[in-house]
Amino acid sequence: MTATRRTRTLHGQRMSYVEACPDAVPGTEGGPADPEVVVLVHGIAGSAETWTPVLQAFERTGCDRLLLAPELLGHGESAGVGGDFSLGAYANGLRDLLAVLGHRRVTVVGHSLGGGVAMQFAYQFPEMCSRLVLVSSGGLGRGVSPVLRLAALPGAEWVLPVLASTGLLGLGARGLRLAASLPTMGPGAVGLREAARHAASLTERAHLDAFVDTVRAVIGPGGQRVSGTDRLYLTEGLPTLVVWGDRDPVIPVGHARRAGELIPHGRLEIFQGAGHFPHCDEPERFAALLTEFCDANAPAEIDVASLGPRVASRGA
Repeated sequence: MTATRRTRTLHGQRMSYVEACPDAVPGTEGGPADPEVVVLVHGIAGSAETWTPVLQAFERTGCDRLLLAPELLGHGESAGVGGDFSLGAYANGLRDLLAVLGHRRVTVVGHSLGGGVAMQFAYQFPEMCSRLVLVSSGGLGRGVSPVLRLAALPGAEWVLPVLASTGLLGLGARGLRLAASLPTMGPGAVGLREAARHAASLTERAHLDAFVDTVRAVIGPGGQRVSGTDRLYLTEGLPTLVVWGDRDPVIPVGHARRAGELIPHGRLEIFQGAGHFPHCDEPERFAALLTEFCDANAPAEIDVASLGPRVASRGA
């Protein structure tokens, strides 16, 4: 299996993604004509790099599904200066990329903000969603890190650029990397390294602007403002897996347990000792779990028409 970074232009803006192909590539002898596709969506201030440990785990063990790790606009190497950074817009961007690539139905895996985007994608385009995997996902409750709440305060769009231009954001990222290197950190070092990578991305003005706009679209001073819990009943018939670290300092693990109760026939997996990036803490376990989940659950076949009666009966 090889991982390759590619780009496509959508509506005049560059969208970058990493493609990890199965050993049997479509179009080659013995390769599937229409392989299953798994889309891995990163979190706020993140990039496709957060999935690198998972892709490497698949490289070691093998994978018979096409893996795509897109970078949301304003993140990673994807363009996105100004514009709409709402969950709906991000979901539209995923739909557009998949349409350009010719993929009609996919399993969507979303981490943190990416979990909210994945849920929004499933709600907006049910006919395109085969399975849903939420990893330390936003959009399942109010609780969220105080740091992200501060970024939603008025004036953050002025304060954060000053911190970036004076080198304080970069200094903070280096401090996180230094802390991660301490022998006493143990398992927590993985989360610190990922947090450092995310913080370092904000030293670029385009990433910083997208970060502030995205935070304000989903978070307020009182916590998360956007919730999908009232629509989780719509996952009936959609195989759904929730994965969380029991030591998540960003989004409480209680959100996972409540979601597990609300999702019809959903599956909940708690990674003991893991933080906000369970897929990085235990990439081999995560890759094996994702494979087992996809193997055990046939792709859903849901269309917009089938949702109407359920929405109507819910409101009765």
